[in-house]
Amino acid sequence: MTIFSMTGYASVTREAPDWSMSLEIRSVNNRYLDVQLRLPDEFRKHEPTMREALTKQLGRGKIECRLNHIPTLNADNEPQLDRVLLQKLLQLEQIVKTSHPAAPPLTVTDILKWPGMLGTDTTNGEADDAVLALLHTALEELKAARIREGEKLRFMLLERTERMRQLLQTAAPRIPALIAAFEEKLRIRLTEILGTQEQDRIHQEITLFVGKIDIDEELSRLRAHLDETERIIHQGGAVGKRLDFMMQELHREANTIGSKSVDLEITRIAMELKVIVEQMREQIQNIE
Repeated sequence: MTIFSMTGYASVTREAPDWSMSLEIRSVNNRYLDVQLRLPDEFRKHEPTMREALTKQLGRGKIECRLNHIPTLNADNEPQLDRVLLQKLLQLEQIVKTSHPAAPPLTVTDILKWPGMLGTDTTNGEADDAVLALLHTALEELKAARIREGEKLRFMLLERTERMRQLLQTAAPRIPALIAAFEEKLRIRLTEILGTQEQDRIHQEITLFVGKIDIDEELSRLRAHLDETERIIHQGGAVGKRLDFMMQELHREANTIGSKSVDLEITRIAMELKVIVEQMREQIQNIE
């Protein structure tokens, strides 16, 4: 099954005799789904439909969708100034300045950008239809990009879990010999301190201290966590949060191994395990 990255980009463009239109969608990682639309005023009527489409198709991520619409000026569609609207606007400006003399005057840019000043409707039905068509195409491209990135992440994660298994296979055979050597060294030291008549107490002390360095249980839990991590990866879908939780479990066991280690090689293995977990956790932040 596929896993989806939250990182992706798509851009589509459409040309018509009277206008050109482009739509871009950028997606980055985020804890929840956060959709931001950047639309020209004349296309804001499409915002609910566009937001619904994005929400339905995407599970998590910070999504920025930007629509650009550029009219093509020619003899047939050259914009005309709405002089009636201009007079009303100037009258309103005088009313405002009477009450608030410090208010800044309208600029030419302000006037030209006023809704309807260059025509009551700068779009047509074809442009309206193009918005939704462009969104559909861009969404498909974005989903494909997120799948491609997700495949790269899946390969990387499985590669790291395999490396962790190799480290566990290196560590496991060392444990019995380490424990035996530790027991013998501790037995000699305690016999020197307590004498040969305190064998029961010596045995109790050895059992107590050996339990503090035995990492067999931690190794078993790590293997189980790796099994579950790989199962989640192969299951696919929206698995980012579950994988992030598994990284916490893996880090906890690796950290415990490091704290219990009495061997330089085991300490090195524990350190490498923690480095790998952090590498995986960083990449998992990009998974939906």
